[in-house]
Amino acid sequence: MTAATQLIDVRVSCRIGIYFDALAIPAGAPQVVPSGAPGSRPSRTMPEDFAEEAGQASDNVCEGLRPAGAKLSDISQVRSWLTDRDDIDAYVKVRKDVISHRPAYMLVLVPQLIRPGLLLEIEATAVVMQAAAKQHE
Repeated sequence: MTAATQLIDVRVSCRIGIYFDALAIPAGAPQVVPSGAPGSRPSRTMPEDFAEEAGQASDNVCEGLRPAGAKLSDISQVRSWLTDRDDIDAYVKVRKDVISHRPAYMLVLVPQLIRPGLLLEIEATAVVMQAAAKQHE
């Protein structure tokens, strides 16, 4: 994310995690809103363990952003759904390995996702600031 995006920290989110409370996105900045991404491989098989599934889901999010010119650093918000509380620590570790900046986050525990066997789904919105800067040149 660039300096043009206003990061708002009113000290609420820090009570439970390391992310910003809100982001103010400047007018004219293209947003990319991909669908939720499961952790299935391109072969449509599922990884054997949760950490691998979380890493694959993150890769799948990136694949959804790339055609629109967005990259990991453009992610402004992440919403994640997990089916097992015991997987939260592994998910947070993978998330920290993948995303080094602090977008807005939401993590929800759900009893089941649409397909049996899926342990998580990740949805990430990106703001492509480079495209907005080019429009104003």
